[in-house]
Amino acid sequence: MARTKTAATAPSGASAKTSRNGRLSNAERSAYFARREAAKVLRLVLRGDARRRAVGSIKSLVYSPSVKNKKATYALVCQTLKHLSIIKQVLDSASILNSKWKRQEELVYILTYDILFGQEISLVGDAEKFLMLHKGAIQLALAQLLVRNKVKSIEDLMALYQTPDVPKPRYVRVNTLKMDVDSAVLELGKQFVVQKDDLVPDLLILPPGCDLHVHPLIVNGCVFLQGKASSMVAAALAPKPGWKVLDACSAPGNKTVHLAALMKGKGKIVACELNKERVRRLKDTIKLSGAANIEVLHGDFLNLDPKDPAYSE
Repeated sequence: MARTKTAATAPSGASAKTSRNGRLSNAERSAYFARREAAKVLRLVLRGDARRRAVGSIKSLVYSPSVKNKKATYALVCQTLKHLSIIKQVLDSASILNSKWKRQEELVYILTYDILFGQEISLVGDAEKFLMLHKGAIQLALAQLLVRNKVKSIEDLMALYQTPDVPKPRYVRVNTLKMDVDSAVLELGKQFVVQKDDLVPDLLILPPGCDLHVHPLIVNGCVFLQGKASSMVAAALAPKPGWKVLDACSAPGNKTVHLAALMKGKGKIVACELNKERVRRLKDTIKLSGAANIEVLHGDFLNLDPKDPAYSE
């Protein structure tokens, strides 16, 4: 649904049209509702950022049952966020928003994205009619923004807003089924500066750019290349030895074998995976980890019967 134009001047943007006989086509109706669903998601994302407290990932918000047109909504949210700095400057320069529309700023952002970079807009809602009435001012503001920044394309303009890449540390998780954390620190410390993570006890921090793919500890499954966010999942659950755990979407298996390590190989984990190729990857990961308390289930977790004694505890 979303596409970015990169003309040498401000893009001509979307054109307005009215539906035949005053009726909406299926595409127009879909776009109308997708924009409003995207605005709701965008509001949650921006409010979460403002409070420095995540309300959920964009995907989790878009894939909630209340969102009907998930693909279009996801594309609109992502593309609007990508261009948001430009959109805000354009709207500020155009000076067209009154208090009424400022209360609906997320929908305004979505529509402004479509006017400047996205698809054709039909005059099917008050917000669409208002912004298309000011389409010329919006496009002029973008053209002036390009001139002020001495760039000729949207890509060049966006590059000015991008944060320079900062090298990220290399995270590795110690597989405590095969090796204790202190031993891993000593072994890796022969080549690298190693720190223990302050949140995940079995996670180690190494300098950026460390190539560990052929390191013996990686090859033999004593240590796994695993990011902090991924490692925090099992740590947050903190399963105890003897628990029974159902992993709904397991491949490639790093989180699954982390659960097994925290359970000290005791209890049982049912690891569900729908994709046949990913099942193979999952089994390889389990074998490498040495975990013996994981049962792989090739199938859709959503099709499991919660009344089945095997899963109803």
